[in-house]
Amino acid sequence: MRSAVAIRHVHFEDLGAFGPVLQRRGYTIDYCDVGVHDVPRSGAVAADLLVVLGGPIGAYEDGAYPVVRDVLQVLEARLAAGRATIGICLGAQLIARALGARVFAGPCKEIGFAPVHLTDAGRRSCLAPFAEPGATVLHWHGDTFDLPDGGVRLAATDAYENQAFAFGASVLAVQFHPEAADAGFERWLIGHACEIAAAPGVDPARLRTDAAAHAADRRRRATACLEAWLDALSG
Repeated sequence: MRSAVAIRHVHFEDLGAFGPVLQRRGYTIDYCDVGVHDVPRSGAVAADLLVVLGGPIGAYEDGAYPVVRDVLQVLEARLAAGRATIGICLGAQLIARALGARVFAGPCKEIGFAPVHLTDAGRRSCLAPFAEPGATVLHWHGDTFDLPDGGVRLAATDAYENQAFAFGASVLAVQFHPEAADAGFERWLIGHACEIAAAPGVDPARLRTDAAAHAADRRRRATACLEAWLDALSG
């Protein structure tokens, strides 16, 4: 069996809809919980696949949160070796930083379910399901990044030019949350209650309703996205 390690910063931001896909494709899944496990010793460098998940800290906050340096160390080793790596939200920002790009606070909080706009390269990529009419994804971030040298921009929103990029065939960085399509969204609302309360115009009742609406379609798109990426990786 192939091995997948998911670096998890907060417990409710897990693999979501991506987990069952990996299990069907024959991956064993191990979570490396930041603050509990030693990231460099977690097997993340050697795993067949590494997924770096989201979290509420900044990719540039290694002074306050030294574990950021640990994750960057793992990412730099994997990127140098061309090993299969996916970054989601904070994970995408950390990949950008590991590739030498700037990560910084954005112009606004982007929280809620809304579309993304795919570039031509994005429409030819595994993200193509998110270009379907009516497709929405979960956005939950206030930071962003410059496109790294050698990165191919795949998606944007009106507020954020860089929402996703590919780096070669083995690296996918996605600032939105394609995986957040499974049950358990209430954990997000509770875990991020302070951020929601401080974000103008963000209503937990609306987020809850939007999460339930078209959940099956969102799960289907998440599944199709990861399946296509894994197919391209093995092909």
